[in-house]
Amino acid sequence: MLVVGLILYLAVLRTLVRTQNPNFVPALILLGATLAPLTFLTFAQARTGRWQVPSSVLVTSAFFGGVIGTVVAGTLEYDTLRGLGTLPMLFVALIEESAKLIVPVVLLFTALAQHRRRLPSDGLVIGVAAGMGFAALETMGYAFTALLSSHGNIGAVEQTLFIRGLTAPAGHTAWTGLTAGALWALLASPSVGRLFGFLGTFLGVVVLHTLWDTFSGSLVFVVLAIVSIGWLFWELRRYRTFGDRLVVQRPSS
Repeated sequence: MLVVGLILYLAVLRTLVRTQNPNFVPALILLGATLAPLTFLTFAQARTGRWQVPSSVLVTSAFFGGVIGTVVAGTLEYDTLRGLGTLPMLFVALIEESAKLIVPVVLLFTALAQHRRRLPSDGLVIGVAAGMGFAALETMGYAFTALLSSHGNIGAVEQTLFIRGLTAPAGHTAWTGLTAGALWALLASPSVGRLFGFLGTFLGVVVLHTLWDTFSGSLVFVVLAIVSIGWLFWELRRYRTFGDRLVVQRPSS
């Protein structure tokens, strides 16, 4: 996935530079914005073991989660800015992390209504897909803004795509995966402990998001990235035996 995507991206970039044809810019932005998040989603899906989420569900989560998430977040952030005259980073994190959960929550209650499985590992991957869609659309917006502000400088677009694409798996994709997985765990086996687990996870993600937006040092980004991705894969490893634990804990008839 990553190798094929890189080849396509470099082919489009080479053609754009050689021909100076601006019609290739949208393809460059699309590939650059989606390559890293999509590769991360594929990797996370493969790590779920025997619990596989249908591709149609992942596409739905990525597309609608990205579009609805960015629209809702953008609207709420604009309204907050108008109302308060400022937009604290904590509010940005709270709004965006809530907006990204809209589609995963809809998919969860759809699964409940249809009496389908609702394992936390499925929720985590669905959350990663929604975060991927959000991150990709946000990156496209930043790349387009860089193109306009630099008066058509492709180098500025490349830099934006590289930085945001490289950090996307440790940002929106990981954070939404964590909260969606915790929500699935709560609904799969409701308890006070799992409720506090979900609330704690959501709060932790909001804090990570706030720190990410507040500081600009490379060392801070590296530390936050390690924490985010490490936390995600720790939860994924724990969720892989979730179904087995439920079977063991269920009393025999």
